[in-house]
Amino acid sequence: MVNGGYFSRDIETLERSDLDALIDERVRYTVQYAAEHSPFYRHWFRENRIEPDAIRVHEDLLELPLISGKSIREHQPPVTPEFEFLSTRWENVFSIQETSGTSGTPKGFFLTWDDWKRYAEKYARSFVSQGFSANDRIVVCASYGMNVGANTMTIAARRIGMGIIPVGKCAFDSRILRNYRPTAIIGSVFKLLRLHRRLKAEGITPGDIAINKLVVGGESFADESRRYLAEQWDCPVYNTYGSTEGTMCGECRELNGLHVPEDLVHLDVYDPQMQEFVPDGECGRAVLTTLLPEGGKSGMLLINYDTEDTTVILSRERCGCGRTHMRIYNPQREAETAWIFGNAMNRVDIEAAVFQPENMDYLSGEYEATISDGEVQDEVVLSISVECPDVDRCDRKLVEDHLIERFLEHKPGLADQYHGGNLKIPVSFTGPGGLKLNTTKGRPKRLIDRRGTA
Repeated sequence: MVNGGYFSRDIETLERSDLDALIDERVRYTVQYAAEHSPFYRHWFRENRIEPDAIRVHEDLLELPLISGKSIREHQPPVTPEFEFLSTRWENVFSIQETSGTSGTPKGFFLTWDDWKRYAEKYARSFVSQGFSANDRIVVCASYGMNVGANTMTIAARRIGMGIIPVGKCAFDSRILRNYRPTAIIGSVFKLLRLHRRLKAEGITPGDIAINKLVVGGESFADESRRYLAEQWDCPVYNTYGSTEGTMCGECRELNGLHVPEDLVHLDVYDPQMQEFVPDGECGRAVLTTLLPEGGKSGMLLINYDTEDTTVILSRERCGCGRTHMRIYNPQREAETAWIFGNAMNRVDIEAAVFQPENMDYLSGEYEATISDGEVQDEVVLSISVECPDVDRCDRKLVEDHLIERFLEHKPGLADQYHGGNLKIPVSFTGPGGLKLNTTKGRPKRLIDRRGTA
């Protein structure tokens, strides 16, 4: 229940020393539970000569090998006869979930009702930290399917006392906003931008409806696109990061990083190139471990699981909101990162360049980019396409100059290659619906690397 601006005040405001002690206690219990109930981990411990009793504190996890989504896929049908990550009896499984399968065969997950309550606890904490209360009604623009997101948010809302409007998609009729007067919407940045454009075309302004906050998630985004979204809707925009694997982190009203619910999920940051974990403040891959309370049970747990998302631990100090759980930078998908001349570049770097304030007088924000081989050896072409509501009115030179300048400003290694003639960045312009991503099904792929495919 909500308690003075916190969902679980005692846990969320634990002193760091007490929080670390609780984490260590849950690490020990979770490892023992895995050894006793998970076929995969029993074999994993033997294969890697790990003594579960030797894992006493969370630092001990740093010495263990990593697993990945590939590990899960290789230990479920059709590769193996049984789901070897299943860690309870079938009669205890409340629901079977799957990931989207965008990066391969969908991974199967098994949740007990206790798992669902812990998942919902994480989202409930985030919602309350963002100012939600029983007075809110929230539109959920997320799929109510095999993924866990929408259902988890719905259970969290029930625990807070909020009302839910489960539309599932952002293509809902505007009468939902006029008639039911919801106070918030959950969706992705681009779904919410498209919804705003549709409302504007209908003559509906933010002042005509009751929306006073937005929650975005489902994909990484640039700070610039978030600021633009907030300006268009005239309300704050909060970030959440969740997964079927059970991460579920969220920003509070301080907007200074996503709080990790450290008593329920342990997160380290790992550098796959150096083959070791990195200190706070350095970028790497987020690695999570499920944490069970003593006596708790789980349908499926993960130890040292590589999320394949990159992040930075920003702080373990007490936040301005009073919470002590550590804060991380908005994670980015490793699959959306490309390397050019030894420099890492993520899709979000392009998005930040597109959403420059000067550009948004002419652009919708929709974009896509392709990396390809140049016409001569050692030349790379980064082609960026942007959508204009009115192509004829667009100041193409202004947009191109601001876009390229902002992109290179934050990528000095690529700036050297650009000014040296090895990197070309052509910018093209299209009208509404003219981007190639509009013709493909599923999640839009905004950065495609075509090098070496000719």
